[in-house]
Amino acid sequence: MTDVANGLSALWESVAGKRRGVATIDEVRTSPPPSVLAPIDLTDPAQVAAVMNIAARIGSILITNGTTSSDAKASIHTVTSSYGLHYCHIDITVNTMTIHTIIGVNRRTPVSVFRVVNDMSENYHKLQEVDRLIRSIRSGATPPEVAEKVLDDIEREYIPRRNLRFLAGWAVMGAAIAILLGGDLFMAALGGFTAFLIMGINKVLSKNDLPYFFHCVIGGLLATIPAVIFYNFSAQIGHPIVPSQVIATGIVVLLAGLTLVQSLLDGITGSPVTASARFFQTMLFTGGIVAGVATGITVGEMFGVGLPPLETMLGAPTFSSALARILGGTVAAAAFAVTCFAEKPAVIVSAATSFAGSAMYYVFLLPLGADRLLATSACAIVVGLAGGLIARFFMINPVITAVAGVTPFLPGSGVYRGMYAIMNEQMVVGLTNLLLAVGTCMALAGGVVLGEWMARRIRRPQLFNPYTAFRRAGRVTFQQIRRAELVARRAARPRRGGSTRLQCPPT
Repeated sequence: MTDVANGLSALWESVAGKRRGVATIDEVRTSPPPSVLAPIDLTDPAQVAAVMNIAARIGSILITNGTTSSDAKASIHTVTSSYGLHYCHIDITVNTMTIHTIIGVNRRTPVSVFRVVNDMSENYHKLQEVDRLIRSIRSGATPPEVAEKVLDDIEREYIPRRNLRFLAGWAVMGAAIAILLGGDLFMAALGGFTAFLIMGINKVLSKNDLPYFFHCVIGGLLATIPAVIFYNFSAQIGHPIVPSQVIATGIVVLLAGLTLVQSLLDGITGSPVTASARFFQTMLFTGGIVAGVATGITVGEMFGVGLPPLETMLGAPTFSSALARILGGTVAAAAFAVTCFAEKPAVIVSAATSFAGSAMYYVFLLPLGADRLLATSACAIVVGLAGGLIARFFMINPVITAVAGVTPFLPGSGVYRGMYAIMNEQMVVGLTNLLLAVGTCMALAGGVVLGEWMARRIRRPQLFNPYTAFRRAGRVTFQQIRRAELVARRAARPRRGGSTRLQCPPT
């Protein structure tokens, strides 16, 4: 309760006007940094490379935590521009980053920095710290040597009770997803136990450098085992068990750790190569999840425990069940933000964003008979718009609210239905459900991008952006060098037939 109270207090301070502002990415894209007076020697390749390395380290943390390539490029460019290096080429392809520039006037020297992003685990605490560092660099308050020290501290920073927070967040998220799928309190407890089991085992496996594909296979297997066991003993415990809800809960938990929506965001925002690579990787991991679930079902049948046919969900929930699902989605988004080590204000804002999207989905769209894909798109637009506006108001990185806000709508149930139908030789039904699941993710990504675009147009200041002038001033061509040499020679050439007389100014 104390943590929640502190988070609400921080939000109230923002509402009171003490921390109101615009998002860092909006300032980056709308106006250049303030003019700097020789922060580094732009003729020294060592100093220029050091500044580019600072920008590359910042971009690495941004990409690791789900920032799109276009926003990461804009942030890298504002860091280099803040230190006087306005003319820079930036290329981000999948997990590699290249920054290139040419310095000098008479003697042109190319300088390049290359960096590989290895760790793709999400840590929103680092994302917020880097966001604040970018603001400080852009304001001219952080020299390069201080920025290097801050980055070292961010990379080495230890989060207290890291493992406990990680596993507890996943357990709460699993329970909330079970309620979102229509389960009761017992199903919520079972869903929380399943999520805890999956992420606990994967946490142990990650320390032994096992490829992540096998994490997904084992996670899919672990998502099925509790459903099979508890369904077999449901008569003895006197409580009905819905196995599909338990398995779908595990699938949603596993899908939340993937980058399916983020890969589609890269494709929509103009990075097709990066998007294609990440989409293929996500499809490969999703195939591992499906293989794990199929293995679990097969093992259960080998021991004489077969799962029942899939249950059908109601198309238009009643108000009471709609309210329960709204609360389930809200808690699931907040719990996912907790697992990513987001700060307290970011957790509360993520919950508010998911609440707005869930209310639109379950109270207005589905009761009115809207198609599920259309309802998902509209819900994602609300998440992107509401999350973008609230995040900008409280100076929180919009990536956090966007990713956490759409997490409850990931198609775990659709993936399980498609896989189950294919295993029972219903290829048309199975492929239809799998394609519908992919379409749902595309609807989520497209809706979030559109809502974020609307929020950016509403909240960001419309300032003059003279980056083009800076780039032209910094781009010296051979023609300009030749022209400058000719002008210098003409100025140094003595005049013929002229006399040198001292002219007195008129009185």
